[in-house]
Amino acid sequence: MEPKKLPSDEIIHGAYVQGESAVQALFEAQGKCIRAMEAQIQVLESRVQALADQLNKNSGNSSQPPSSDGLKKPQPKSQRGRSGKTSGGQAGHAGQTLKAVAEPDKVVVHRVIDCAHCQADLAAVVASSLDKRQVFELPAVALVVTEHQAEHKHCPWCGQENQATFPADVTQPTQYGPRFRAQLVYFHSGQFIPLARTAEIVEGLYQQPVAQATILAAVAEVAHQAAPVNAALKTYLIETSEAVDFDETGTRVNGKLHWLHSAGTTQATVYSLQPKRGSTGIDAAGILNKRHGWSIHDAWQPYFKYAVQHGLCNAHHVRELTFMAEQYHQQWAVDMRHLLCHIKDTVEHAKADGRTSLSLEQSAVFNHRYTVVLNAAEDEIALLPPLPAARHPKNSPPANLLKRLTEHHAQVLAFMDDFRVPFDNNLAERDVRMMKVQQKVSGGFRALATAQHFCAVRGYIATVRKNGQSILAALTHALTGSPFYPPCLSPSTPE
Repeated sequence: MEPKKLPSDEIIHGAYVQGESAVQALFEAQGKCIRAMEAQIQVLESRVQALADQLNKNSGNSSQPPSSDGLKKPQPKSQRGRSGKTSGGQAGHAGQTLKAVAEPDKVVVHRVIDCAHCQADLAAVVASSLDKRQVFELPAVALVVTEHQAEHKHCPWCGQENQATFPADVTQPTQYGPRFRAQLVYFHSGQFIPLARTAEIVEGLYQQPVAQATILAAVAEVAHQAAPVNAALKTYLIETSEAVDFDETGTRVNGKLHWLHSAGTTQATVYSLQPKRGSTGIDAAGILNKRHGWSIHDAWQPYFKYAVQHGLCNAHHVRELTFMAEQYHQQWAVDMRHLLCHIKDTVEHAKADGRTSLSLEQSAVFNHRYTVVLNAAEDEIALLPPLPAARHPKNSPPANLLKRLTEHHAQVLAFMDDFRVPFDNNLAERDVRMMKVQQKVSGGFRALATAQHFCAVRGYIATVRKNGQSILAALTHALTGSPFYPPCLSPSTPE
């Protein structure tokens, strides 16, 4: 927009000479100019505010990941209170000190041959005592090749040709065993090591070159063997009365944006890769749209479409309230943040005392304080400078947050009313974070099938880890046709 100019002295004098009507017309023209300038200023102020909001957001006051902080990483401002404990291991901690074993695999005796003082021969003298030191070391590792030979025999009585059968898992002229293939999957899908580096590590460890296709084939086999487990986990997540945490994140497959939908509890994780993010993707994932129990999420609007018991992530709210306090200087945001954290501490203490709920009086007090803070927020937000006409004032970040906290009062405080509901959905964020780590290390996927196999294996690995089992052992069991079934599934399958 071209800036408007004030009238020159000549124009003002000319209007004065022409009389009252000319002066009035000049003022009207300038009034329109000023109103246009005010509108333009409002638009620019709105843009400056939006840019300032974007610039001042970080992982501590928004849902941006820590990697987005870059070189401007903020000083830590943890919402946790001080425990009063010193750093490091606490009293009673078992520790991980390397301890000597009673029966070493190998003993090397270092003998005294002669006296260090007089050089007398001591070879035949019996030692009076021994000092012992143990070194824990890997042996030289190499693959052990087992050749299976199946006999052919001709029956001299009936003429029948007979051949011995190979073991069921020996299907190729040459092949790798399940423990070795489990390590390939563990390196690549468990520790996010790219294909080329996985092959390099294996060759360095075992002096055995491995093709990248062999690694992908092992991942695909684990995905196939773990499919019944993942299907059973999906049914479990639909039917369980335990709160299920949901989240989603983007990933690229063959250059196109896809969405990874995550659902999990403390015992199980299921991933679903979909080309869509919204309700189409959620429906295709097939868990949230079939649930009725507690479902915890970050208040993303498509989640509210489903007839479940909604619980909102208050870790998101705490970060957003921190941002409102820092960027918009909203005192109500400080008060609400403190209130939510205080309710959380109260609930945790009640759980520690063996209680299953707060008293009716406590709940009433907290609900009243929540409402009082919301009322104060309305008055405080009303004092903020209005946004330009192109944007409704309710679209301001503080007003948006206030609207959510007001409309979803019960969902925000669900953790207070039902102790089965967690304060946040950090469990889902941790599940999703592992997929983001993979993207940072290896980027996107080249093929949809490869991405789906990886997601299936990662869900299986996450479930194994949550149940305190050995990932390598669980991968080996899967490759031998006996994948791990967590205790939450019934009937359970033995490891």
